[in-house]
Amino acid sequence: MLGDAHRAKKSLGQNFLVDKNLQRKIVDAVGAGPQDTVVEVGPGRGALTEHLQGSVGHLLLVELDNHLAAGLQTRFHGRGDVTVLHADVLGVTLADHLPDPSTVRVVGNIPYNITTPILFHLLKRPRPLEIVLMVQEEVARRMVAAPGTKAYGALAVGVRTVASVDRLFGVGRRSFRPVPRVDSAVIRVTPLRPELLGLAEEVQLRTLVRAVFQRRRKQLGKTLREHPDLRVPRDAIQALAEEVGFDPTDRPERLSPEAFVRLSTALAGLSLP
Repeated sequence: MLGDAHRAKKSLGQNFLVDKNLQRKIVDAVGAGPQDTVVEVGPGRGALTEHLQGSVGHLLLVELDNHLAAGLQTRFHGRGDVTVLHADVLGVTLADHLPDPSTVRVVGNIPYNITTPILFHLLKRPRPLEIVLMVQEEVARRMVAAPGTKAYGALAVGVRTVASVDRLFGVGRRSFRPVPRVDSAVIRVTPLRPELLGLAEEVQLRTLVRAVFQRRRKQLGKTLREHPDLRVPRDAIQALAEEVGFDPTDRPERLSPEAFVRLSTALAGLSLP
């Protein structure tokens, strides 16, 4: 592991995992072997890298921090099984660096202030085989929340219409240096194979989800009629509700991810302008 002298940068949301038992537990959750390619997002000082290197077929490390990236490049110079990419993961397209991104496993202890953008960036097609991430406990709860609960919302629907999500285990804040203000959890995100929707249909689904959860306190039928991105004719609402299986007076959090897929597909069949 790289030396502990590197001070965490608040601007990059750095908190380093120092509990070695948890490091091993996360790597075990990835379940990668000699035939696998693993992408590690934000390897930092190499806490997870230490357990991954030498045990997987190819390791691609994506690190934004100048000092940490340089240290990793020095450490793994000449290693054919480890590639260090000094870059912001949000600007990285895995297909530019790997022959088949759909076969890779992704792991990372990512900055909590940009968890959602990173997650949805990783879920762009072609999607990885599996993603194991350390996230804020509250975000983990929102991702696995059941329909009808307060925590359930656009994040849960957006992820679970393209992948399954499991909360694997919690991680206390004192497992990090510096100690963050929140507890964490490790989640596994497994993209659905085959995808439920085509690419254009997924774009339409995201528009629908964003629109209705912008007005989550309003009845679904009212939002479908009035939102400028939807504008469903009043006389089509009831038929749509019967086809999909919802009540127009429901709030959006009452619909499951599967129901949102059905609703998006039904809306496409209406040929709205």
